[in-house]
Amino acid sequence: MSSKVKHRGAVETLNDSVGVFIEWRKTSQLSPVKTSNTYGLAYDDPKTTAPEKFRFDLCGSVEADVPENPQSVMTKIIPGGRCAVARHLGPHEAMDDKIRFLYGIWLPESNEELRDFPCFFHYLNLFPDVPEQELITDIYLPLKEA
Repeated sequence: MSSKVKHRGAVETLNDSVGVFIEWRKTSQLSPVKTSNTYGLAYDDPKTTAPEKFRFDLCGSVEADVPENPQSVMTKIIPGGRCAVARHLGPHEAMDDKIRFLYGIWLPESNEELRDFPCFFHYLNLFPDVPEQELITDIYLPLKEA
C-alpha cells in the first residue's frame, strides 16, 4: 500500500508537487523517507502530452490507510504482478532513453502485452542524500500475466 500525491500539469512544475509530498512525509510520519519505499507513477509521456494534461503520482509506502490531510495525500495500491524492469543510474531527467527502449524496442520484440497500469519508478535513493549522478531508479513496465 502506498500514499500518493497527484501531480496534474506541466512536467516543469512537478517539483512543486514533490515539495507537497515531502511536507506530508515530514509532518505525518506515516511514510518516513529513510524507511519507506518511494515511487513515481507515469501516466503520460511529457514529450507527447499537452502540459495541462500531464499526470504523474508521487508515492511512498505506508502500513495503513492515509487519513485525510491538508496536502490531499491519499492511499493507493500499486498492484503486484509481472513487470519488465530496467535499472537506471544517474539523474531522473536522463531516464527517457531506457523508457523509450522498453516501450519502443523491447516490448514489440518480446511478444508481451501491457497490463492496465502505468509505467512506474522505484527510487532506490534520493537527491540530496546522494549526488544526482549516483541516483538508482528501477523502471517497471507492468505486463499481463502469461
